Amino acid sequence: MSATQNVTNDAQGNPLTTKSRVLETGAAAGQSFGPVKAICAHLNAFHVYASDPKRCVEANHYCSHLNEDVRQCLIYDTPAPNARLIGVEYMISATLYKTLSQSERKLWHSHVFEVKSGMLILPGPEGLPTSIWEEAETKEMEDVVGLYGKTYHFWQVDRGDKLPLGGPELMMSFTGEEQQDGLSDLVEERDSRFKVSSKQKKDKRAYIEEPQVHEDADRVWKDSSVSGDSKQQPAGATSEEASLLKAFSQRSNPTKGRAGIRGLQQAVASKTMFQFGFIVHTRVYVLEGEDDEL
Repeated sequence: MSATQNVTNDAQGNPLTTKSRVLETGAAAGQSFGPVKAICAHLNAFHVYASDPKRCVEANHYCSHLNEDVRQCLIYDTPAPNARLIGVEYMISATLYKTLSQSERKLWHSHVFEVKSGMLILPGPEGLPTSIWEEAETKEMEDVVGLYGKTYHFWQVDRGDKLPLGGPELMMSFTGEEQQDGLSDLVEERDSRFKVSSKQKKDKRAYIEEPQVHEDADRVWKDSSVSGDSKQQPAGATSEEASLLKAFSQRSNPTKGRAGIRGLQQAVASKTMFQFGFIVHTRVYVLEGEDDEL
């Protein structure tokens, strides 16, 4: 049931030297790594880009519990020892979720479909009978089904990036079977690697009660924008940059095409450029629109 042999690390850089390996071994023997040792669960599922729901990526979560209401997870592209750290996810109870502001709630996603469909799995240890492990896994799913998650990815491995480039990407979860072409094939291929059956897990979890999902969650599937706030001030933007973007979008008329301003309107201190609200890794704004003053 393990897929640790699936090594996919193709990050840019030179191989580890003997010196680095020796230092790693010494550090591992002498340091405690308390936060990492607190990790108690490995979950596998698929995350969707809030900025582009046609894109998704497999996510291996390694989670620890801060308390009964809060969990925190490191997300890797594979479960291999040299896997790339691609993001983080926080999970909170419905009780805490309801205390958040509406704009904040829109950044979170539910786990109901992932649990009930069998998509979310806890890969089991080698040698342990599947039936025994699935009993423990199903019990865990009774708790996860009601949690809300907030996830950001920093490394877009699905597009082949050799390094973590650009700003963080807000990620969401699937809430239905037909939300992306080829999703069933991705799940089937994942199941084959981990030697599990999401369909069997779906049947086994049928008894788990579905909690009512808050209307503000999973906004990527409900409207064109995840959050008005996040549209006006994307990750990494200062309030000044956000104001400029907002002013430009209000004055521009997209029906008149791309003729007009095609220049560098304002240099910015951050390494982010906003082109109609989409984040591109650079150092300046490049604005396109009609011939009009901002």
